[in-house]
Amino acid sequence: MAETDYYEVLGVERTASDDEIKKAYRKMSRKYHPDIAGPEFEDKFKEVNNAYEVLSDSDKRRMYDSGVDPNDPNASAGFSSAGFGDMGDIFGQFFGNAFGGGSQGPTPRTQPGRDALSSASIALKTAVFGGTAHVKINTFGLCPKCSGTGTSNGEKPVTCPDCNGQGMRQQVKRTMLGQMMTTAPCDRCEGHGTIIEHPCPTCQGHGRVRTSRDVGVTIPAGIADNTRLRLANQGEVGEGGGAAGDLYIDIRIKPDKQFTREGDDLHCWIQIPMSWAVLGHDMDIDTFDGRQTISIPEGCQPEETVPLKGLGVAKVKHPEERGDLVAHMSIHIPTKLNDGERKLMEQFSQSHDADASQVKQSSRPSTNRKGFFDKIKDALH
Repeated sequence: MAETDYYEVLGVERTASDDEIKKAYRKMSRKYHPDIAGPEFEDKFKEVNNAYEVLSDSDKRRMYDSGVDPNDPNASAGFSSAGFGDMGDIFGQFFGNAFGGGSQGPTPRTQPGRDALSSASIALKTAVFGGTAHVKINTFGLCPKCSGTGTSNGEKPVTCPDCNGQGMRQQVKRTMLGQMMTTAPCDRCEGHGTIIEHPCPTCQGHGRVRTSRDVGVTIPAGIADNTRLRLANQGEVGEGGGAAGDLYIDIRIKPDKQFTREGDDLHCWIQIPMSWAVLGHDMDIDTFDGRQTISIPEGCQPEETVPLKGLGVAKVKHPEERGDLVAHMSIHIPTKLNDGERKLMEQFSQSHDADASQVKQSSRPSTNRKGFFDKIKDALH
């Protein structure tokens, strides 16, 4: 069995299904991604990717389960879907072409880049109308000196003289079965088949450098909290200037001091004087669309709501439509009265609350709108 336990790396059982392996990989790749966990976890992130590369491929997984690591350059070139593979490929690793085994060929210098993950915090108003957020990401970008070629002064890589461009070299090793021919990546060209004689001094021949850049993210109107947006080809540039991966942005909506969101509606709580609730009143309140006038109805009860149609959050599928802004009334009851105010309240009490000791009690709020504030309004008229 291979030295590295790929099942243990992903935290799954050896009997894990393809879906379980995929879910485990997503969890571990987010946990150890260098842009999130830090550059010190880059080796661990590579280990997770190597494990997934093997266990997500049915042929490589069978090969690994039978004791051969496909990521080992000295391992077999692969197994067939039948589980035993082409024996010529297997013996070809040890005896060259004597059994008809094919070669793996050189490894391309240009490799696709990995995806990157970041997050952005936006204001509630941006979620309502949409807008642009800016995030700073630290990842690999195209080398500005060589434009991804990895060479100095525009030179092209030359054929490796040790492997003649094959990327692999055969070596004779002594075993208990006698001398055997093995195939391994060429030490001089690292399996690429070509050599960069004069590497770019900026990227050391890799075609990419670690960069920090600002990325503008278009926020669609009506976006929900914890939404993940995908920006194609905005992730990490690959080795040799390879195509960039994708950039994923997790959107976080910051709490607002005046409004809370519930679906496509906005809610706010407004404290009004008791007299406004009794007599009714017109007042201006703040909205994301500017100051708006609302009418408090006569006899307004605590927690009664006044909706403002179409001043809520834009609907994602129909951004031209919006939810409502719902204003909840919180009525301020005075705690201190002067002598004149107290006399008025005492007169009201004597006139309307003589039988207050016979109160009604129920398990639910009363639906009778003509209550305490209605009586005050009647007494003052």
